[in-house]
Amino acid sequence: MSIDLQGDVVFEVDAIGWAPSGARTALSLHHELDPARLPAANKGAATVGGHERTPSGRYVLATGLADEEDGLCQAITPGALKPRVTYRVAGWISVSVAAAPGAGVGGTTTYHPVHVSIRVDDGRCVIDGGAVACSAAASESEAAGGGSRWAEIKGAFRLKESPRSAAVHVHGVPAGVDVKVMDLRIIATDPKARFSYLKDKTDKVRKRDVVVNVGGAPAGASVRVVQLDSAFPIGSCINGTVIQDPAFVDFFTNHMDWAVFENELKWYWTEAQRGQLNYADADRLLDFCDRAGKPVRGHCIFWAVDGDVQQWIKDIAAYDRDQLMAAMLHGRFFRDRLGDDDVAALMFREAARLDPGAALFVNDYNVECGNDPSATPERYVELIRYLQWRGAQVGGVGLQGHVTHPVGEIICDALDALSAATDLPIWFTELDVGEPDDALRADDLEAVMREAYAHPAVQGVVLWGFMQGYMWRQDAALVNSDGTVNDAGQRFIDLRREWTSDARGRLDADGQFKFRGFHGNYVAQVTMPTGTKMLKAFSVDKGDTPLVLDMDN
Repeated sequence: MSIDLQGDVVFEVDAIGWAPSGARTALSLHHELDPARLPAANKGAATVGGHERTPSGRYVLATGLADEEDGLCQAITPGALKPRVTYRVAGWISVSVAAAPGAGVGGTTTYHPVHVSIRVDDGRCVIDGGAVACSAAASESEAAGGGSRWAEIKGAFRLKESPRSAAVHVHGVPAGVDVKVMDLRIIATDPKARFSYLKDKTDKVRKRDVVVNVGGAPAGASVRVVQLDSAFPIGSCINGTVIQDPAFVDFFTNHMDWAVFENELKWYWTEAQRGQLNYADADRLLDFCDRAGKPVRGHCIFWAVDGDVQQWIKDIAAYDRDQLMAAMLHGRFFRDRLGDDDVAALMFREAARLDPGAALFVNDYNVECGNDPSATPERYVELIRYLQWRGAQVGGVGLQGHVTHPVGEIICDALDALSAATDLPIWFTELDVGEPDDALRADDLEAVMREAYAHPAVQGVVLWGFMQGYMWRQDAALVNSDGTVNDAGQRFIDLRREWTSDARGRLDADGQFKFRGFHGNYVAQVTMPTGTKMLKAFSVDKGDTPLVLDMDN
């Protein structure tokens, strides 16, 4: 066992300790000496706790794989894995295709999923340890030259009980695809150290220096500054049922800034029967939000998963393509029936035509998790660029955020990749954190919330509900069904309190009071020794220089 700068590396794969999985699988050891072919040359060195780890260049090659269960495996030291600890899986994976007709020809990209599984108790339980989409050689010349495109594996897992035995298993590619594995590690995360780092990052991203100035005022006059609201929206989805529950309404009005309608503006709701439009349910929710003083954020109009497409649309699709086009990202219902030329971009173009002022977002799930090879940040960026090429006015990036045992570094890496490649604002649009244990759920929720709040590209977070009995995921509640706030809910409240400024003190000899406050709207009160009060409302916006609030003007 070796110790990293943040977290214990509880298992570091020995290049000579691998065993083949599969009757025809063959393993061989290699050492890449050319720095240009190392992973860092392609994607940057992997990091633990913000510190780069240079790839060793030593890797194992698995060939002769016959199906998706074939690959390579290695036993984990007994006793190394502990329950209730979140582990991060890190390392680099590459694939190559031998003599695959057309693979990579013409600059096209072929992706192959590679999974890392943790098999405990002799394989009786298989735990997802992460997945990555690896691209094969982009050209025949690259393939002939032995070039590799290394993808960084960014997975995570947690055990409920101490295993009697455990092994790591790399697999998932189809027959005929070879796999390379370099520097695979399992790292025990250290959330407290990460949170400390994020607090410093948050101070730079979400706060600004403020100077309250009172000309001619005597030193010692008392000052009180109270933040009224935050420039960073945090909200929740609502529906027609939950707004009838007083306990739900109480938590929502006290702790949420924004609302989104869970389903009431989706096409399958507003036109369940062809030609019969229903906006009454959405209007009732909008009235509720107006009375509560909560802005409303739009949500998915189209959702292309087959089970969420209304029957009359399916009936049209069966016989009339033109009618389906006139009627109108994991899902492909519309693309499979209308072609890739391209209904998704058409939806964006039409929405922009009907409401030019709306910021239109893409929205998908698993992008921030590191466990879905079909939803990596890189593939999401490809979708966004394709939509833009087809004329879609993409105004932002939505991450649904249905997460389980999240790891902050993985989420941050995804946010960094999306921000750098698109330069678009990012929202967590449906955040919930699934974990049966309330205390662990609180830690997991804090991990995601702190990453979002500390990242400069993230402009808001919407929870996908918060009360037991009204949620899609029942192990994600912040409020129990009887209205009591659980550990996760209290952590949420504590974070909101931490991110709200409340400053008090006295004017100095220059008639000034200085503080550093979170972005948002404020009111300042200065009380003179005579009892005279001065009151002024103001806003703290982003800025690198101090904001000077002149109470006299």
